[in-house]
Amino acid sequence: MGLLMSPDRIYRHFCMGARALEVIGERWTLLIIRDLLLGPQRFTDLERGLNEITPTRLTARLRLLESAGLIARDPAPGGRDVWYSLTDAGRDLEPVIETLIQWGTEHCLERPVVGEAVPPDPTMIGTKVWLNRNAPRLRDGLAWVWRFPAEGEYTLRLGDGTWQAARGGEPAPNVAVDSTGEAWARFLTSPRNGRRLPTNAISLEGSRAELRRFAKGFSAEFAG
Repeated sequence: MGLLMSPDRIYRHFCMGARALEVIGERWTLLIIRDLLLGPQRFTDLERGLNEITPTRLTARLRLLESAGLIARDPAPGGRDVWYSLTDAGRDLEPVIETLIQWGTEHCLERPVVGEAVPPDPTMIGTKVWLNRNAPRLRDGLAWVWRFPAEGEYTLRLGDGTWQAARGGEPAPNVAVDSTGEAWARFLTSPRNGRRLPTNAISLEGSRAELRRFAKGFSAEFAG
């Protein structure tokens, strides 16, 4: 996986970290990888999720990542859509991205500001990272579904002691969450001391025992 870089982009000393940054260190690049962690996306999906990226810059970053062997293009049969997905090398960046998210949670924690876009994919990846780092030990097999108006559904499932995130819902989740992305992001970035669920902006469905377990997972008092 080698790239020919212009001289002004080469760090000019040996370090495999520097080599990696020459591929993934440009603005937007890791965020594109992040948004493909939950599965393939089209150009328009990526453009919408990244919010302020220009089509020209997104095209350039996708070409760079494809030439580096981190993503693959898959034209849909009989259609005009092209789907982008991670290769094995791209998927290997998942722990890097999750570590960055965790570092941001511990050292740069800030709630969404008014008017700031809150895309659902990174919000749910952040939720998964939070649970894997902070949640108490819970039984395997739990499935929690988030339903965001006009933004689809997401499922977090616990298996082998690890939470995994996926786009799409479940027919019979243990808990279903109805919220906006912004409301959930505000809850997730709120101080743990004094957290309560549900709230005026976050409603929950499930048995009382499951709702208590859900609230405990997020260090919140169940207020039902």
